[in-house]
Amino acid sequence: MKAGPSQEEVRQHNLGILLRHVHFDGPTSRAVLATRLGLNRSTILGLVGDLSAAGLVREELPQETGRAGRPSLVVKPESTRVHVLAVDLGVERLAAALIGLGGVFLDRRECPWPAGHPQDPARVAAILAEFAHEMLARAPAGSWCVGVGVAVRGIVRQPDGLVTLTPNMGWKDVDFAGAFADRLRLNLPVLVANEANLGALAEHRRGIGRGSQNLVYLHGETGIGAGVITDGELLHGERGYAGEIGHMTVNPYQGRPCGCGAHGCLEAEAGERALLEAAGRDGQHLGAEAVRSVVVAADHGDVTARAALHRVGDWLGIGIANLVNLLNPDLVVLGGTLRDVFLGSAAQVRSRINTNALAAVRENLRLRVSELGGDAVLIGAAELAFSEVLTRPLETLTRITEQRRARPGALSPSSPQS
Repeated sequence: MKAGPSQEEVRQHNLGILLRHVHFDGPTSRAVLATRLGLNRSTILGLVGDLSAAGLVREELPQETGRAGRPSLVVKPESTRVHVLAVDLGVERLAAALIGLGGVFLDRRECPWPAGHPQDPARVAAILAEFAHEMLARAPAGSWCVGVGVAVRGIVRQPDGLVTLTPNMGWKDVDFAGAFADRLRLNLPVLVANEANLGALAEHRRGIGRGSQNLVYLHGETGIGAGVITDGELLHGERGYAGEIGHMTVNPYQGRPCGCGAHGCLEAEAGERALLEAAGRDGQHLGAEAVRSVVVAADHGDVTARAALHRVGDWLGIGIANLVNLLNPDLVVLGGTLRDVFLGSAAQVRSRINTNALAAVRENLRLRVSELGGDAVLIGAAELAFSEVLTRPLETLTRITEQRRARPGALSPSSPQS
């Protein structure tokens, strides 16, 4: 017979669950934690004590409750002591942030892509490492960096994070995780994932998708990608490539050419370039502001802009209808530039879904724009970086401490750069 988990394994499991509750839900009383975890109060007291001793949580009085009597202590994440480095390689900008336990932004840096849109991964890694070192130098003394997460617009192989292809940067089979780790010198693994997957993760855990177990997050920039949450878990596929919705064929016979080499892909018909060209704009000038200008023009009566949004909304609705028929989500979230496109074409999108999606599968469907806005992908990268410490918190901190002692010359994750 297979042996059951040991007491220590159960304890480590419960520590991770408790820390995740505090990380995602914020200050929570011991009594509430006991109810959620199905454990007695003495066990919760011990778990909280272990996490407090490790510097991951603290207990304090809650804000004024208005009730008589002594208020119960609440358990809070140590946001300023435990943080991760989150990086977003956007189409228009490079962004990095230190994000504390509990999802608190502690510091951030960003810049537009330098002149010429650098294609060299080493140069990109150097720029972002400089951001990271600046922020770590300002971090409180004794604070811990426990992970690094990177969002990439492209196809990312899992579990090793190899960037297989980034159409907008021209990368192919690039080990950006390795290049970035070498520059960072934090002696921490660098986790890399697709931006739409991370946007889905962020909206599911911290945004409009909280409480939804089956959602699709559509992210638009130059292309269109999707992250899928099914039964509360991110859908990865065989090698992590699930969600390349932008290359779902919606117009095979008269479709526009797509950068992937096919015709009639969803991003070719409903992406930024299609919208701007239909609106009579210069197709060489892409980006969020260009898309927003079309939506504003349509709101002010520009007939051409309205027709462009109608056309793009039609194809977007067809694409969403296909997803709804295939995946049966209760929520579709539109982020990136698709947020603005949907706000300008919601009636057309909904009309297409009502026509093309089966009545049964769209019965409880909600369409919403991203609640986290431009930070959704960056927040998702942070959640990726937190994943290990939220699973086995004490073991992770012990390992980081041992690695730091073994490599005293490396930039310490618990102290700023000198």
